[in-house]
Amino acid sequence: MGCCSSAGKCCGNNKAGKSDPGKKEVQIDFLYLDLDVCDRCTGTWKNLEEALSDVSKVLEAAGVNVVLNKIHIRTEEEAIKHQLVTSPTIRVNGRDIQMEVKETQCDSCGSLCGEEVDCRVWVYDGVEYPVPPKAMIVDAILKEVYGSDNKEAEAKPYSLPENLKKFFQALEQKKGNCSCS
Repeated sequence: MGCCSSAGKCCGNNKAGKSDPGKKEVQIDFLYLDLDVCDRCTGTWKNLEEALSDVSKVLEAAGVNVVLNKIHIRTEEEAIKHQLVTSPTIRVNGRDIQMEVKETQCDSCGSLCGEEVDCRVWVYDGVEYPVPPKAMIVDAILKEVYGSDNKEAEAKPYSLPENLKKFFQALEQKKGNCSCS
């Protein structure tokens, strides 16, 4: 699962983003606000990479092609475009691996933008984690590949959550107050 770019597309098992005919394709989107400062984003990315590495042989043997999209959300406009509800987010074939959003104060994002900010926490088997456990990610991928319930999630109207508005506004204000060149 090697190459990824902040521009979006990654190529897991596929060559230059081209699908193999006859192979089932699984799209995995990793949406995040920051991979330099935010512990939750960096930890989620690390666990996603490890989970994909752990499950890659099974998926390959089953004829499943993985396309990994690493999407850095830098602005409100990008958040709206990707319908980001919270950061970090992992989606498998367009579905968030944890539909219920739970957030707590994130000190690292707070220091990034100079405001108190809440970021996602993950609940798996009744336990709360600051980053999703690898087992949670592997479960979500395998359920998408092998699950019999492939109903589309009900589309809900999207509006940018207040917490993300607050984050981007504080980030812009902090940039505007910076006296460095």
